Amino acid sequence: MWHDAKSLNTTANGLMAFVLVVCVAAGVWWVSQRPMFDLRTITVESVDAKGLRHVNYLTLRAGTQGRIKGNFFTSNLESVRSVFESVPWVRRASVRREWPNQLIVALEEHEALGTWGEDGRLLSVKGDVFTANVAEAEDDHELPAFSGPDGSEKDVLATYVNLAKWFAPLKMAPESLSLSSRYAWTVKLNNGMSVALGREQNHTTLKARVDRLVGIYPQLASRLDNIDTIDMRYQNGLALSSAGLVIPAEGKDGRPAPAIKKKTSSATKKPA
Repeated sequence: MWHDAKSLNTTANGLMAFVLVVCVAAGVWWVSQRPMFDLRTITVESVDAKGLRHVNYLTLRAGTQGRIKGNFFTSNLESVRSVFESVPWVRRASVRREWPNQLIVALEEHEALGTWGEDGRLLSVKGDVFTANVAEAEDDHELPAFSGPDGSEKDVLATYVNLAKWFAPLKMAPESLSLSSRYAWTVKLNNGMSVALGREQNHTTLKARVDRLVGIYPQLASRLDNIDTIDMRYQNGLALSSAGLVIPAEGKDGRPAPAIKKKTSSATKKPA
């Protein structure tokens, strides 16, 4: 080998190329570590024109302080994104670099629709369950109450939207909606009445039951005060309970005695 000039030249060229690459890499690393590339500013902006209602400087500082590492070159954008998405009210974050020492973070905020379950969580208008200060959400509007098995959040949201439309002719709106572990639906309306809708046998089951109730409710309301519950799980009828159901009684003189109000119920057939 030592007498082979071609091999010696090839080896020498290879070593020189290796040394050059190492020197270039070392130079790049040295330049990248200069103070001018230390992260000096992290600019936060909203992804839409509505701006950020609940995410502010204090919550961002509390949620990110000490958790963002590196400089302009070495910071891991995926890690930075995860840090911001762990801040209360943040639904999604995207991060990009801005030369020479800045990061731009665009945030999408959760918009709370109502509460979820009994552990203080919230359900967003996009069907996401998240943890935040419920009192802050209540400042925006009254919060309907939702509950259901894990993974049913988007189904509950979709059903709520449909029920709001279906009960609109009665000028009523859902104020709570629950899906049981057996996947049976119960809705409470803003007049205080609770309606059992049962399980969905097909994609028209719930609407058909609500339509029957909407059709007959004016007659029921004209005869009864304070209907507490209505059970629509019957194929051709319903069951109800009302504290205002009046049962006339006959007095000793043959004239009607004062009305007696009694909570009672009526039903036809068995629940479907």
